[in-house]
Amino acid sequence: MSDEGLTVYMAAPVFSVTERNWNRCLAKRIEETLGNARVLLPQDFKIGGKYNDKRHWSKIFADCLQAIDRSDVVCAIVDGPDADSGTAFEIGYAHRAGIPVLALRTDFRQSQDRGLNIMLSQAVDTLMVRMSFDEDTDKLGREVALRIKKLADSRKRK
Repeated sequence: MSDEGLTVYMAAPVFSVTERNWNRCLAKRIEETLGNARVLLPQDFKIGGKYNDKRHWSKIFADCLQAIDRSDVVCAIVDGPDADSGTAFEIGYAHRAGIPVLALRTDFRQSQDRGLNIMLSQAVDTLMVRMSFDEDTDKLGREVALRIKKLADSRKRK
């Protein structure tokens, strides 16, 4: 954790308005709860004033990896019948780099291990499963923030 505070990388699908809004809502709640946290949202990464311009895909990829490397914790959204492939990659990358990962699943569909493929469930440090029937996103955001803080603190002690 730097003197400026905690840096959290949000690994999550970014393809629909609903996904992007949920990511932003959760990021805001994490920042508000922790006070000194900064959540990096790859959905906000743009190059040359554009988002997702195929001419810059290799730069976006590199920027995402650099952002993970600079983060204290990765918060990964793993909803869906199978986690988003980009999110799955980011989890694996962070795991290999020794960066703690908190995975959040609100989807009640089940798979191998608490709704995830075992390659994902075993790569995360904390898996929070909150069924979507409880729609209190403020409460959920606060719970996620406190778990992130705990992960960051445990990494700092190592």
